[in-house]
Parts: sequence; C-alpha cells; structure tokens
Amino acid sequence: MVRNPNTLQSEVANYGVFRDLFYAADQKMRPDRFDTWLTVDRKGLYCRPGGFHIDPDGGAKRAVVTHGHSDHARPGHDHVLATAETLAVMRTRLGTAARLGTQTLAYGETLAIGEVSVTLLPAGHVLGSAQVLIEWKGARVVVSGDYKRSADPTCAAFELAPCHLFVTEATFALPVFQHGDANEEVAKLIRSRERFPERAHVVGAYGLGKTQRVIALLRAAGYDRPIYLHDALAEYCALYESFGVRLGELKAATGAPRDELKGEVVLAPPSAIADRWSRRLPDPVTAFASGWMRVRARARQQGVELPLVISDHADWRELVETIAETGAEEVWVTHGREDALLRHIQTTGRRGRALALIGREDEDQ
Repeated sequence: MVRNPNTLQSEVANYGVFRDLFYAADQKMRPDRFDTWLTVDRKGLYCRPGGFHIDPDGGAKRAVVTHGHSDHARPGHDHVLATAETLAVMRTRLGTAARLGTQTLAYGETLAIGEVSVTLLPAGHVLGSAQVLIEWKGARVVVSGDYKRSADPTCAAFELAPCHLFVTEATFALPVFQHGDANEEVAKLIRSRERFPERAHVVGAYGLGKTQRVIALLRAAGYDRPIYLHDALAEYCALYESFGVRLGELKAATGAPRDELKGEVVLAPPSAIADRWSRRLPDPVTAFASGWMRVRARARQQGVELPLVISDHADWRELVETIAETGAEEVWVTHGREDALLRHIQTTGRRGRALALIGREDEDQ
C-alpha cells in the first residue's frame, strides 16, 4: 500500500505536535528542573506544588516567613507559617502577623503543605530566623533566608542541611568582606570606654538582632554596668527577654541626666547616632556595629569614629563554605553582591542563577 505523501506529511506534523506536548507536560513539574516548580512572580519566590510563597512582598494567600526583619516579614498576608519567635516579632512590628491565621512550626518539625514537606531549620541570623527545607518527589531544596555561621548567644545556631538546590543570600558576597571575631570588636568598645571615661559611647545598631547581640557580647566580656537604650530599641529587647535571652540591666537613655551618661555605653538606631538626639550625650564617641564597617571609607563617610565589624550575615568565606558543604549541584542567589558569588559557583562546576527578588534591602547589617 502506497501512502499519500500529503497524508504522511500531516501525520508527521501531528506527531511533532504530540511530541512537543508530551515533552512540555513531562517538563512542567519535574523535581530535577527546579525552575518548573519554584518560580519567581510579582510577590517573590513561589512553590507551586505547595501553593505558598517564601518571604513574599505584599499580600500573599500563604506565606512562609524566614524571620522578622521588615524586608522579609511584610504585612497583609492571609496565612503565615513561621517560628513562634518570628510570629511574635511580626506582631510587635505590625500589630498582627496575618489577616486570617498563623501557624507555628518549631525547628526540626516537618509539615505537609500541599504536595511538599516543609521543615524549618535554624539560620543563626536573629531570634527565630529559619531556613526553609522543601522536599518534593525526592528533591531537597533549602531556602536560606538571611543567615550567619558565627556564634551568637541570642539565637539558635545555623544548622547545615544537605540539599540538591540551595537558595542563598549574598549580602556580603565579595572577598573583601571577612567579618572576623565579634568578641574582638566588642573588646575595642570596652577599651575605648576605658580610654575615654568622660565620653558616652553611642553605638548604632539595628533594633532587631544586632542590638541584642551587642549587649550579649558585652555581657560575655564581663561588662556588667547598665547599658542605656534609645527608646526605639527597648521593645525588641523586652521581646528577646520574653524568650529567655538574658540581657542584664538596661536603662532608658532618653531623659537620663547628661552627667549620668558619662562613660556609659548607649545603643541607638543607626539613624539616631548622627542626629540631634545623640548630640545631647556628653562628648559622644560615635560607633557603628555593622558588616559594612569593614569598608573604612564607608565609616568615614558616615562620621563613625569607632567602626565595629559585627554582622548578622554570612561573610564571603561563610557563603563559599556553606555552598560547598550543602552538596547542592544548583545554587540560586538572592539579594546582594550576586555577580562575584555566581562566578565562584560556576568555577566549582555547579549551576548558578541570580533571582530578581524585589524589595530586599541592605538595612544596617
């Protein structure tokens, strides 16, 4: 039987359409093609088989929130899943953590959400901060949120999780950023206070996480005097205390007699160390606790007399080592210095990709 050439051509064309549809369906949701089920939309990183966003921007139906900083924990979500500490931070900041309901997940507990399993693991960033481990069809994805590997007595230590895909932050992803030992930085503050006993030492520190860490480091170094606080920092310190983080004697700096503040350590938001609020302090030594203080030019531009390199983010070495230790064959990089880290990732034979997530801020880390 001789087949009509026109019919044969039509069948070939139809087979081509069928083949393309088959492969498209096969590729639609594959665990080894992470970008088929982990996508970036206008709200942020979305897990399709789980039906939730991670740290979304704006109101999402379901959000998994890694920690309480304002560029990750935003208002207006219908439902929020997070650690108890993060939910408490959100309520302190926002009045409510979600419009319709919240769910608490402790470190190490696993919860089925849609077709995936979700586990929160310590990120070592601030109180309650978590990495999000997502497991689906044998694939393991870890979304780090913000994290650090150095010791911090005010929050649970980072827990490494092997995975196939690692989604990492890159705030300090340049080789110049080597944070060093935070205890040595606090020792500088104590020595300066001993050298200038008539001067107040005002330390700029972000309210959630950095302030409490600086206080804890001072206490660990044997500093048992009262520590004075700007009013804006008091509420978060009380929150930390409510979760068992002991900070010692704290006093309000606002309204304290000028002479009382001579030789004392005063913590304030970074914005306050250069405005009229700090000028009422007795001959203040201006300090700033931040990873950005590694760049001396930045310290000079901000008028910082005593830069303290204390960061709540991973430095270059920690980022590189963490990527290697996860064993991930693919790495996605979020906000920060993405180019240098992506080049490093590619030299190790891993696949790398930059995620264009909106609304991520440097803060004063």
